[in-house]
Amino acid sequence: MLSNRSYFCGGFPLWKMEDSCILTVTRQGWRMTRYFNTEGICSPKKHYMVCLNDRLKQIKEKYVDRGKYFVINRGRQYGKTTTLRALAEYLRDDYVVISLDFQMLSTANFADERVFAAKFTGLIQRTLSRDGEWRDVIDRKAFEKLTAMKEEEDLTMDVMFEGCSEMCETSKKPVVLMIDEVDSASNYQVFIDFLAMLRGYYLSREYNPIFHSVILAGVYDIKNLKSKIRPDSEHQYNSPWNIAADFDVVMSFSAGQIRDMLTEYETDHHTGMDTEAVAETIYQYTSGYPYLVSAVCKIMDEKLTVPDPLPDCKSIWTAQGVEEAVRIILSSRTTLFDSMIKHIDEYPELKKLLHLMLFQGEQVAYNADNRIIDLAQMFGYVKRNGTYIHVANRVFETRLYNLFLSEEEFSNAMSTMARQDKNPDGGADGVA
Repeated sequence: MLSNRSYFCGGFPLWKMEDSCILTVTRQGWRMTRYFNTEGICSPKKHYMVCLNDRLKQIKEKYVDRGKYFVINRGRQYGKTTTLRALAEYLRDDYVVISLDFQMLSTANFADERVFAAKFTGLIQRTLSRDGEWRDVIDRKAFEKLTAMKEEEDLTMDVMFEGCSEMCETSKKPVVLMIDEVDSASNYQVFIDFLAMLRGYYLSREYNPIFHSVILAGVYDIKNLKSKIRPDSEHQYNSPWNIAADFDVVMSFSAGQIRDMLTEYETDHHTGMDTEAVAETIYQYTSGYPYLVSAVCKIMDEKLTVPDPLPDCKSIWTAQGVEEAVRIILSSRTTLFDSMIKHIDEYPELKKLLHLMLFQGEQVAYNADNRIIDLAQMFGYVKRNGTYIHVANRVFETRLYNLFLSEEEFSNAMSTMARQDKNPDGGADGVA
């Protein structure tokens, strides 16, 4: 009789790979084993994850259906790419979706207008060509005219946009453009020129058809993209993309959403956990930050054990198990924490703000015009709670507090050593 586990044959694990997931042997045959994912894009077929349908419906109805141009800018590992991929699939019935990722572009692709325009049209060609569904929707002549442009030696941005306009005008469905990882383009003037031309077409799209909706995703918003090009204060907020609608869809997870995800896990693993209580504890530590939620669950699922020779899963999936998982996260090096350290080193005023809140207990009032508060919110390190801002979650709060405390202890120790070096006999200012 086959139990619900992996089997070994001749010293090798007996499993098959399908979409990069392990399929385990059961009495009914091969079954895909889902797991909690903290690396890259999440898929409901492969991973335990929060259901995104409500979020996708809200984005479609509030933004895409209304033809909005907008930016999904959230902190690192906040589920932006996962949301874009799911949204592209969600929109398929009503729209032609061109989904691009600027991480796939090299520095050379931003060298000048001609190179960028050629690469951009090539990406459109590649995206639409591999999806046969659009062949009966996109006008073939307009598509071929646009994609042939990449071979032109004198290709310019305006010519490229004319080709995009013709393709959008002749399409049987509205065309939606998605660009992920726009941060990758943030240091290039050619990308700012691209945004400016998008803005021009948006304002005149009644006469010059163009993409029905444009969605950019990244950590930085468009204002900050501009400031990275021209950091002087005169041009800091002179954005060529001020047509972008404010994006206010909640991207963090609620305790109820975490509970529903754990319920799916419980259905497969029968741990006996109280899903509502465990979900609430996870939320109390993470405030629903997507990466942290998945990381806590992944550690509990894969790393935590109890002293018993036969681990008692019910003992793991408790408030105590959550606390232990958080302790492990706080003592680990992760890309999320690495980004946090990098940001507070790059922006000393951001560090001062966080230090003020954590070490001195100061309440900082929210002000939309304060650049440092705006930056802290954009990175996801603080959130607004009524009149004041607070550190976004208990995990960040503890990690930052420990860092600042360690720095102060080290600084004090170095000062003591310096005084001792000056006064080996213990005197002050050289007086024995």
